[in-house]
Amino acid sequence: MWYHAKPDRSLAPALEELARRDADIAKAYAICGLPATRNRKPGFPGLVRIIVGQQVSAGAAAAISGRLEALVPDITPGAMLKATEARLRKAGLSRSKILYIRNLAQEIDCGRFDLAALERMPDDEAMAALRAHKGIGRWSAELYLLFSMKRPDIWPAGDLAVRMALKRMKRLRSVPDEKRMDRIAEPWRPFRSAAALFLWHYYRHPGISGV
Repeated sequence: MWYHAKPDRSLAPALEELARRDADIAKAYAICGLPATRNRKPGFPGLVRIIVGQQVSAGAAAAISGRLEALVPDITPGAMLKATEARLRKAGLSRSKILYIRNLAQEIDCGRFDLAALERMPDDEAMAALRAHKGIGRWSAELYLLFSMKRPDIWPAGDLAVRMALKRMKRLRSVPDEKRMDRIAEPWRPFRSAAALFLWHYYRHPGISGV
């Protein structure tokens, strides 16, 4: 099961500091422990995987990604531009997602978008550079910076699972909107990435009933 995966011990210092600052995190952390390790390499394949995961469940995204990698083993801009729409549709991609991926591939292939340049940018500039491309909104840009680039202070306030987990952990009456999410997480700077990873973990953990 997912909760038997190898824990990400690199998150321990940040989560221990967050637990010191926030009693609700401390209580949940004592029950749930560390999130599992999630390794996603930076680059075009990572962005494709995030686009695939837009507005579908994690299980559906994994299934589509698996079929895509089987049909187009080399996920590069050139390969995605050469793949027929029929092949990409067979993997389970919608027409809009095919358009987003191909537009991104074209921008990278012709040199107008340098993914490696994101490494030299602060978070806000990197977010803006990603969001300049059709099909990449706040959620997609944040997930790329968090998972693929391992930035330490990314807060995906629009992610439904994170919002629902925070509602439960903070015992709120309703699921918070993005503005309230941002207000709640403000004291967690500069460790909001660790907080988000923990909330995903908390959301799915079998030991949170009644927490």
